[in-house]
Amino acid sequence: MAAILPLYPYNPLLYFSTPSSFRSQFWILERRRLGSASLKNLVKLAAHSNPRILKSNRKSKYGEALLFYDSDEEMDDDVSDDDEDDDWLSDEEFSEPANLDVNNNKRFKSKTTKGKDRQQEWEWGLRSFDNKQSIRLPRSERVASLQRNESGKHSRNVKDKKYPRLSEEIPLDVKWLPLLDYLSTFGMKESHFVQMYERRMQSLQINVCSAQERLEYLLSVGVKQSDVRRILLRQPQILEYTVENNLKSRVAFLRGLGIPNSRIGQIIAAAPSLFSYSVENSLKPTVRYLIEEVGIKEKDLGKVIQLSPQILVQRIDISWNTRSMFLTKELGAPRDSIVKMVTKHPQLLHYSIDDGLLPRINFLRSIGMKNSDIVKVLTSLTQVLSLSLEENLKPKYLYLVNELNNEVQSLTKYPMYLSLSLDQRIRPRHRFLVSLKKAPKGPFPLGSLVPTDECFCQQWAGTSLDRYLAFRQRLLLKKFAEKYERKM
Repeated sequence: MAAILPLYPYNPLLYFSTPSSFRSQFWILERRRLGSASLKNLVKLAAHSNPRILKSNRKSKYGEALLFYDSDEEMDDDVSDDDEDDDWLSDEEFSEPANLDVNNNKRFKSKTTKGKDRQQEWEWGLRSFDNKQSIRLPRSERVASLQRNESGKHSRNVKDKKYPRLSEEIPLDVKWLPLLDYLSTFGMKESHFVQMYERRMQSLQINVCSAQERLEYLLSVGVKQSDVRRILLRQPQILEYTVENNLKSRVAFLRGLGIPNSRIGQIIAAAPSLFSYSVENSLKPTVRYLIEEVGIKEKDLGKVIQLSPQILVQRIDISWNTRSMFLTKELGAPRDSIVKMVTKHPQLLHYSIDDGLLPRINFLRSIGMKNSDIVKVLTSLTQVLSLSLEENLKPKYLYLVNELNNEVQSLTKYPMYLSLSLDQRIRPRHRFLVSLKKAPKGPFPLGSLVPTDECFCQQWAGTSLDRYLAFRQRLLLKKFAEKYERKM
């Protein structure tokens, strides 16, 4: 064994990578065979401690410069001090505290060199398998380093396995995984995370604990869990808003408008962007404009916002001015009628003039209504402006004149007719009274369509509610079968 050792340059990493039990047995056997003095010479020869023998530019197979000492005496001192100790290469030497050099590498100090002011340092090298750079660590931290490397690889594998599409489409950071896992509990998919990233990349960098605190607060004020996904897709910044400085102040603002707690969650779900508006500089000025300029009564303000939460986050001055001017010019509508329209149906301020308001006004004109009649209908039932022309208004008008034998003027008295369901309300009640032979021969009374099903059966049909509901069910099934046959 002694003859073999001098053939290879000494490398601490190669030596200390062998099992500790083998090292101990080796040195015990060599000490008994050679004696203490011979063993000392063997160590000196194997380590090439003499700088005159070792070339300064020689490197180990791991790329590390081979260290040497200033003189033979230095090595003698270091070895002879522990010469009689059988455990001089125990693990305890590697568990002592180490200083950090300028590169944050750990190193161990040997005894002070005789006759010199500086200290000789012993460095044991370990190559990092990730960055191929030499890291000087005690053995107790080498395993931890390798474990961190393996942990990083494991995290990357988990990232690619759990979110393969997301990893391909965006530069996914493994630090985002806890947040993504939490948001997935609200039904968020990879495609949703891509949308969030495109709208607001920073929203995916939020600490999961902070995000959980904010979403739990929203749930506590009435937001439904099923609405969280829609809120995050529309307003991912909401994850960045703090509870104390942002969320609570906006909720308090809504409550101050007279909005009941039971409706707070619905308003947030409908207009989550309100959290990005300043209470003092934006939300309150909008409310003042609705009261002072539009003319909405303060007692009606809460109802208006419940009907259309978006009214808080739009340029209300532009919306109001353009639509009020249009209705005044197109129909001659007085201001108080327009205010009533907005109070009953504030969504009016969101509708397009060319694609929404004007086509429906022209339809009412086409069936024989005058501008004054249209103003009456819109003031009483402003949501007519939200109904589909082809699937709602036109079929109801045709049924009115062809089946119910009514004139168009009857709509000014019963504008609610236009808001009722043709399949669920108008046709079943008409056909039921006809089947009972209780329908009048002249124009069908539109008043019979207004009350509830129970009142209709008592006042108009004179029969039980169950009988009417069974009749309506058969009629609906027949209608469905006819539509299915037409599609086939």
